[in-house]
Amino acid sequence: RSGIGENAAPIRAAVSAGCEWLGLRLDAQANQVGKSLISSPDSAVRTWVIPTDEEGMIARHTLRALENDQ
Repeated sequence: RSGIGENAAPIRAAVSAGCEWLGLRLDAQANQVGKSLISSPDSAVRTWVIPTDEEGMIARHTLRALENDQ
């Protein structure tokens, strides 16, 4: 699977640390084991890991660009 944020707990932790001013508190254990909800219960905002299909989106945009170019 692709997706840096989707598959890399250290990246999610670093991004979340930059969002603490929003009241985001990361559940380090949930983040490390790859749960979908990675914010702690006392977090002001919920933080979810959302699955992506980056390759599919790139392919669709490329196809659309090629079709519009003709």
